Amino acid sequence: MNKSKILFILHLPPPIHGAGMMGNYIKESLLINQTFETSYINLSTSESIDSIGKADKGKFITLFKLIGKVSKSLFTKKNDLYYITLTATGPGFYKDLVVVMLLKLFRKKIIYHFHNKGIAQNKNKITDYLYRFVFRNTRSILLSPSLYLDIQKYVKPNDAFFCANGIPDETEKFYTHTEKPETSVCNLLFLSNLLEEKGVYILLEACKKLEEQSVPFVCHFVGPWGDIDEKKFFSLVSKYKLTKNIVVHGKKYGTAKEEILKLADLFVFPTYYHNECFPLVILEAMQFALPVISTFEGGIPDIVAENETGFLVPQKNAHELAIKMRLLIENPLLRISMGKAGLERFKNNFTIAIFEKRMSATLQKAIC
Repeated sequence: MNKSKILFILHLPPPIHGAGMMGNYIKESLLINQTFETSYINLSTSESIDSIGKADKGKFITLFKLIGKVSKSLFTKKNDLYYITLTATGPGFYKDLVVVMLLKLFRKKIIYHFHNKGIAQNKNKITDYLYRFVFRNTRSILLSPSLYLDIQKYVKPNDAFFCANGIPDETEKFYTHTEKPETSVCNLLFLSNLLEEKGVYILLEACKKLEEQSVPFVCHFVGPWGDIDEKKFFSLVSKYKLTKNIVVHGKKYGTAKEEILKLADLFVFPTYYHNECFPLVILEAMQFALPVISTFEGGIPDIVAENETGFLVPQKNAHELAIKMRLLIENPLLRISMGKAGLERFKNNFTIAIFEKRMSATLQKAIC
């Protein structure tokens, strides 16, 4: 029996972000590569997080090379399906639009896989016309049913598939959380690019409220500096009298990141990032049996089971965030029970093996 042929046009690292990581997982998937006859083209034109959305000469050269690779594939190989991780908005959308136009010119069967959002917020008539062109006679994969509203205007329910992300299950080698002595200080963890919309300043405000209430804690910030001004950050730490409570570790990868996760008792991610869809960092925290406090953004409500594996708080609300942080800081048994429930939820829903099965089944349906 001949295998169906799929050309994957997707993001690959660098830079390291959710779409790139998931693209790499697909490319390295034994199941997907055995189920289909696959080929891959890297859709990324940015080398770093800072350069995303910014134009430069190097990106235009990379784009021309990308167009050349796609054109060559269209002329030399007939695929049954063309998979593309389409950027929903901004300069990335117009860059990807060029690739989509090529595929549509050759009347190819297309499926999009979205790792970001923002389509529903469009008010521009020209962009609306382009979205109608892009989505016509195509299908789409979303990370969560909560994200369907973003494309509902252009995509019929039957043309939308849902496939939650996953990460490798390495829990066997990880430290198991046990109850710590009452004298132990609770270690909070923020792990992400240090961007204002990820809730960094909101978290600092919540920490300030805890310090004013004499709640003992240490909050660890791990990740590269983004649009957060380092000088302003430490100025606020000093102003809020948090110098003994805040530790900044910078970028951590591999075993160094694992050690930070092992140290943590509670994961806090108060994001209001407009493109947030399905943060892999929450899956990492659940894998380490950490209870999670996050927000009602994107697909997060489909990851964090409210009052079971953690809490969801309103965006930009340092007061509510501080209340939930204090609750878990002062109740180690609740932290442990929520963390264990999160670990179980991770193993049942969000491993890379489960993702590969879901994605393989989705692609088979899309080809039919």
